[in-house]
Amino acid sequence: MQGFRLKKEGKERLSIICPSWLGHLLVSPLRKWVQDPDKILRPHLAEGMIAVDVGSGMGYFSLPMADLVGESGKVICVDLQEKMLSSLKKRAEGAGVLKRIEMKRAERNSLNLEDKAGMADFVLAFAVVHEMPDPARFFADLARLLRSRARCLVAEPKGHVAGPAFEATLATARQAGLNLVGRPVIRRCRAAVFQKE
Repeated sequence: MQGFRLKKEGKERLSIICPSWLGHLLVSPLRKWVQDPDKILRPHLAEGMIAVDVGSGMGYFSLPMADLVGESGKVICVDLQEKMLSSLKKRAEGAGVLKRIEMKRAERNSLNLEDKAGMADFVLAFAVVHEMPDPARFFADLARLLRSRARCLVAEPKGHVAGPAFEATLATARQAGLNLVGRPVIRRCRAAVFQKE
């Protein structure tokens, strides 16, 4: 697993990044039995929306998002790893939705989406917050991305993120100006929906 050391308030921790080889398992069709992208995303997306998939990997959620936003919509896919984005591009091409997808390479401390401020109708952060070196900065960046009244779905895997840690994540999101408006049930995850006022 890739990792990098973080220093914050005198403490050091190792932040783990999902390796690109694992991306192939994450896009397996079998995953739909546990986490069906259409069921998870449909309540939040509509034709013509601009959506952002943070930590998009090879596009398990990105491609269904592109279907849901339709030809007049756009999905901005952000990932730290070039290998993930190139695989996503091939998969999007094969699915016929490449024109609806824009890919952006993130950096460890930046989503590199400053040019998209106030444009997003919806942001998905699925199994990614626990990989962020600075969750407070991450949520501040998300808040800048969202239009007024737009929503963000945050989901973290129960195997990686314990209940108290997830509650701390929710508090960090609220400090960034995002209001908790729902707690959807997603198998094997802890999840929350936020709205920017």
